Amino acid sequence: MDPRDEARMVAGRGLEGNANQGGKRQITILSRETWDAVTAPLPEAPPPMARRANLLVSGIDLTNLRGRVLRVGTRRIRICGETRPCEQMEEAAPGLRAGLAAPWAGGVFGEALDDGEIRVGDAVTVETGGED
Repeated sequence: MDPRDEARMVAGRGLEGNANQGGKRQITILSRETWDAVTAPLPEAPPPMARRANLLVSGIDLTNLRGRVLRVGTRRIRICGETRPCEQMEEAAPGLRAGLAAPWAGGVFGEALDDGEIRVGDAVTVETGGED
């Protein structure tokens, strides 16, 4: 995955230019804090791009957010489930797949609910009850 300062979300499709378009797995999201905890014990910590997620967020616990709405700036993503690690994680760094196998450690995936730009530095929040 190539780092970018901004990306365009397309409702019902995902991120413009991304391989995963449509379905429920349009956007993958990883927590910076979880990534740091999982990679800390590894002999050589890989960069977050090795996880192959679309968004890296900080300050948000992604645990058990299935069905909730994550707001990135003014754009919304409905969280559909937990992202499980694949064999490519072990190729990225020995021990990485096992670390990401802990519940919710591999991040989450969801569907884009809005069209528009998201940018590095956008506030990230979980919507509460009536806003979903």
